[in-house]
Amino acid sequence: MAESTAATGLTVQQWDDKFFVEHVQGNRFASDMGRTENSIIHIKEDLSGKKKGDSVTFALVNRLTGNGVENGATLEGNEEDMDSRSFKLTIKDRANGVRSSSWDNQISSIDLRKAAKMALQTWAMEDTRDRIITALGSINGVAYGTASEAQKDAWLADNADRVLFGAAKANNSSNDHSASLANIDNTADKLTSNAASLMKRMARTASPKIHPVRSEGDQRYFYVVYVPSLVFRDLKADATITQAQRDVSLRMQNNKLFRGGDIEWDGMIFKEIEDIGVISGAGAGSIDVAPVYFCGAQAVGYGVASRWKSEEELFDYKRKKGCAIMEMGGFEKMLFGSGSNDTDDLKDHGVLTGYFASVADA
Repeated sequence: MAESTAATGLTVQQWDDKFFVEHVQGNRFASDMGRTENSIIHIKEDLSGKKKGDSVTFALVNRLTGNGVENGATLEGNEEDMDSRSFKLTIKDRANGVRSSSWDNQISSIDLRKAAKMALQTWAMEDTRDRIITALGSINGVAYGTASEAQKDAWLADNADRVLFGAAKANNSSNDHSASLANIDNTADKLTSNAASLMKRMARTASPKIHPVRSEGDQRYFYVVYVPSLVFRDLKADATITQAQRDVSLRMQNNKLFRGGDIEWDGMIFKEIEDIGVISGAGAGSIDVAPVYFCGAQAVGYGVASRWKSEEELFDYKRKKGCAIMEMGGFEKMLFGSGSNDTDDLKDHGVLTGYFASVADA
C-alpha cells in the first residue's frame, strides 16, 4: 500500500510554510448542470437516500404530430399514439485516497493532511470533467477511443442527421466514419460562423429535433457548443464572430450559461474546453481533426446515488491518517431509440457532433 511521505524539498529548512498545487482547469461544465429537462447535463438523484440499485432511468415522451379533428368530427377511436422512450444509465462507485504518518506531517513544512484534501478535491473535479468529455464523444455508450470502426459506422448511420464532417454535409461518405473524417481539410473545414450556422440548422431539422436550453435570466433560448482549443482558435479568427463579440460580455455577464472567454453568437454559446482531444492524422493529408459537441437540453445524463464526499480514517495506533474522496454516480450521453421498439436505432438525444480541422500552431 502506497503511503505519502514528505518530499525532501519540503522538510523544514528555509522554506516558507506554503505549498503550490499544479494549476488545473476548473470544471467548465458546472454551469450547465441541473435537475430539470432544460439542463444540458441532467442530474437525476433517484438513488439518493434509501433507494437501492445501480442504475437510473430517464424517460422521453415524444411530441404529438397528428392532425387532430375539427368541426365536431369524432375523436374517439382517432386518438394519437403517444410515443415514449427510456434510457437506462448505470452508476459506478469511484474513490481515491492518500495517507500520511504523524512523523512525516511533523517534519514537513506544509500540512500534508490539508494538502491531501485539496489534491483529492482537484482530482475529483478533473475526474468529473473527463467523464463528461468521454460521455460526449462516446459511440452508443462505448468510449470513442475503444469503439470499433463497425460501431462508429453503425452509430453514424443512425445519427447522420446530427453529425457534421467539416463545413459541408456532403463530406459524409455514405456513413463511413473514417472515410468521412478523411474528407476534412485544413482550408475549407475549419470551424467558422457559417459552419456553426449549419450545425444549428441541422439541430433544428433533425428528427427528433435537438432542443435548445432556455436561459433562466432572460428566457432566451441557446445551444451550448463545447470546442477544443485549436478549433476555438479558428472560430475566433472568423471575421463575423470577431465583429459580433463587441459588448457581448456586458450583455451576457448575468447569464448562468455564459462565462468570461466564451463566445456568444446567433443563439449559440461557444465554450473552450482544452481537454477535448484531437483525432490524430484522420483528416485529408493526414491532418489532425477534433470533435465539437453542439448541445441542447438533456445532452448528458448524470445519475447520482451519492455525491462526492470526503472521509478520514486512522491507522497504526493513530500514527497514520488517511483521507479519501468518493462518489457513486455516472455520466452517459443520453440515447433514445428511434425505431419500432423502445431502444432500437439509438440516437444522441441532445448532441450534434461536428468534426473540424485541428492543426497545431506553426
